[in-house]
Amino acid sequence: MVTVIPDYTLLVQGVLFLALVFLLNILLYKPILSIIDRRKKQLEESENEIKLFDESAEKKVAEYEEKLKLAKLKASEAKKEVIQEGANQAKNIIDAVRNEIPVIAREFQQKMDKEVEKAKAVLDGSSRQLSVDIAQKILGRSVQ
Repeated sequence: MVTVIPDYTLLVQGVLFLALVFLLNILLYKPILSIIDRRKKQLEESENEIKLFDESAEKKVAEYEEKLKLAKLKASEAKKEVIQEGANQAKNIIDAVRNEIPVIAREFQQKMDKEVEKAKAVLDGSSRQLSVDIAQKILGRSVQ
């Protein structure tokens, strides 16, 4: 039979090991965990800020698109109004000219009638003399 004499060095090594684990926990493990926690919090904060910036950017893009849409709609309405106004002015001008055409035609006809009357008067006066002159030349003698 073998008898084992207990050696106290194993107990000392166990105590030293536990002391080392305790010291490493305080000096190394906890500081590393706190650094990791801080970085994790910073990442979460950064992600939240990114989300807020994205939401803000999306809102601004949506507002810009809405304003652009409204501006295009207003421009389209203004264009339609200008076209309609131009069409109305053109119609008014055409109507005014159409109303003036009969007046101008009457005035022209009256002037033409006056000119024809003047021409007839001139021709009547000179036609008798002209016919007498022609008859005298043809007949070779004077006609009374």
